[in-house]
Amino acid sequence: MKSRFSARKESSDNTFEDSAIEGNTVEANTDADNTADKQSSTTAVLLTNLGSPDEPTTSALRRYLREFLSDRRVVEIPRLIWLLILHGIILRIRPAKSAKLYQSVWQSDGAPLLTITAAQKEKLALKIKTQYGDNVIVDYAMRYGKPSIASVLQKFQQKGVDKIVVLPLYPQYAGPTTGSTFDALSKELQQWRYVPSIYFLNTYHQNPLYIKALTNTIIEHVKKQGKPDKLVLSYHGMPELFRQWGDPYYDFCLQTTRLLKEQLLVADFGADVSFKETDMITTFQSRFGKAQWLQPYTDETLANLPAQGDKHIAIISPAFSSDCLETLEELEHENREIFIKAGGEQYHYIAALNDRDDHIDALLDVLAPALASPSLS
Repeated sequence: MKSRFSARKESSDNTFEDSAIEGNTVEANTDADNTADKQSSTTAVLLTNLGSPDEPTTSALRRYLREFLSDRRVVEIPRLIWLLILHGIILRIRPAKSAKLYQSVWQSDGAPLLTITAAQKEKLALKIKTQYGDNVIVDYAMRYGKPSIASVLQKFQQKGVDKIVVLPLYPQYAGPTTGSTFDALSKELQQWRYVPSIYFLNTYHQNPLYIKALTNTIIEHVKKQGKPDKLVLSYHGMPELFRQWGDPYYDFCLQTTRLLKEQLLVADFGADVSFKETDMITTFQSRFGKAQWLQPYTDETLANLPAQGDKHIAIISPAFSSDCLETLEELEHENREIFIKAGGEQYHYIAALNDRDDHIDALLDVLAPALASPSLS
């Protein structure tokens, strides 16, 4: 395929000549060419998320986990030692266990994360088309598994895209998620002769519409199920060492919590229902291995709450833009069992924002500065 970014042009006799030798002809056509380029320039929006296996089987999970756990951003122990552990132990044991967990949440149309991300893309594309016209295309990719970031970027390249806005769907920046997404983006673009303008959106943990969407879903839940004794804000975990080495994820999570609390403290729940600051707690889930992770841990917190008199809880994870294994299995089922066994009575998981309209509005708001940027319009 011939790219419009080629530095040379093909003549009628199939030979090539440098456009520079055309001298005045090129100069005379500059204004017209610039106008044509401006009219035909295309911006691509790329939504990314973590990914899912192709199917909930042991072999598919082994492929997926091999890619995921081989990422140097995810596991930062000495490489040789980790590869021996990964290939000698983990990839022989964990795939079968993970396959069973995925089977418990798998839907008729595939992995929840993939289907929800596709729905987010479709809704966002419609809003972008309405506001910005037909010269912005929207697609999604996964950091691990399919569709890969490289494959979708190559589709953009084939379409002659000259501006790319990348939005990793992780509200709070973290090296193993957002940072790793940048690595994959950079790896592919390093192979391109023409690199388009890139706008990489690395966090939106403070975005007002994102906070408002979280507030809305909690208000809706409380109006249906009543006020819980505790509202648990459970974020994905991370090794404590990553925080000590400078990863801002922990601080960004606390900033999201603070902003959400501010909204909930003045929210209208009706029926004389209100929240106090002590009614809301922040925890961290999904720890892996024996190293210390960010605390307090979600599972341990849930095990202790009933003894403190908190037997009705609602739990939400502001760190997940889409429901996935960590929410639908870990939060919805595994942690429910922990809480009920400890003496809890009512346990409610509040779904991720998924493709709610207010969430799509928030994502559009996050994208707006990039889409309105002079270099990207």
